[in-house]
Amino acid sequence: MTRFQVLVFILCCVGSTLGAAEEKPLYTITRTVPIGAPDRWDLLTYDVESGRVYIAHGDRVTLVDGQSGEVIGSVEGYAGGTHGVAIVSGFGRGYTDDGQSGTAGSFDLKTLKSLKTIKADEDADAIVFDPSSGHVFVVDSDPGRITVIDPTTDTVISTLDAGAKLEIGAADGKGKVYVNGEAQREILRIDTSTNKIDARWPIPSCASPHGLAIDAASHRVFSTCENNVMVVVDADNGKQIAQLPIGSRTDGAAFDPRTKRAFSSNGDGTLTVIGEKSASSFVSLGSVPTMRGARTMTLNPKTGRLYLVAADYTVNESVDPGDFRHRYSVVPGSAKLLFLDPASSGH
Repeated sequence: MTRFQVLVFILCCVGSTLGAAEEKPLYTITRTVPIGAPDRWDLLTYDVESGRVYIAHGDRVTLVDGQSGEVIGSVEGYAGGTHGVAIVSGFGRGYTDDGQSGTAGSFDLKTLKSLKTIKADEDADAIVFDPSSGHVFVVDSDPGRITVIDPTTDTVISTLDAGAKLEIGAADGKGKVYVNGEAQREILRIDTSTNKIDARWPIPSCASPHGLAIDAASHRVFSTCENNVMVVVDADNGKQIAQLPIGSRTDGAAFDPRTKRAFSSNGDGTLTVIGEKSASSFVSLGSVPTMRGARTMTLNPKTGRLYLVAADYTVNESVDPGDFRHRYSVVPGSAKLLFLDPASSGH
């Protein structure tokens, strides 16, 4: 072999190795945990202190160990369907809701027994715990209201009226809670020291904002939209910083403060990954395959592990592919929790 041939061989080998590295997915499904019936689910919450994943799962909240995948148990008694979960470790309590009855409910984190039913409003949906005020915020979606609960008494201390349909909310840990205004294409900001809506920012390019996440360090809010875009907004003044493409049927968002990545979980079976190069520069890092129906998620901020719920589906070929609700049916008892780890995490 001549010197030239040796050089060509080395370059080819290096090129092949680099190509393989580039093709390595950003995240991979490392564990699948069957959680079974009910065949309906909504939002998930990861609790850093306990390492548990809390899943709004039909008429209950299902708990899974975020490391081993063990199904720990469930909090039951919400016949109208749970939608959100908030954990208040300092009081040893969690909170969920019953969307049909328009109530929230507290439960014991150790015994998993329901403690108290608290009147909220119809279509009680997402729930946010604000560590700054110590209060729990229940987003009552259809009527466009927000019920504020004081965990020290398990009573409602305030009700905020946004005037139109709302979606998911998130707290920045610094005294602000942000909520997607679905009907009016806006983001609302709540001052948790006064329990007042202190800002409303239009996001006209975002049709039906659903998922919402916050980079508290860079003061950025990420909202995912049904028209397959994510908008990035300045958390101080509402200015739109960026707009990026995402998958379809989004219903969840997350942000990893370690890697500076934002995510959109999409019901089409993809996870969109967005990189924050700086507070004013964002770029799409690509799409990761998940499973059909995996539209909501939560994140372990210590490891970057993502958790999504999905299921197996049967397909009705006679229905238009765009009509997801009627074309696809969940295989009974097939719901599962997916663990997605970063490619470099070593899990």
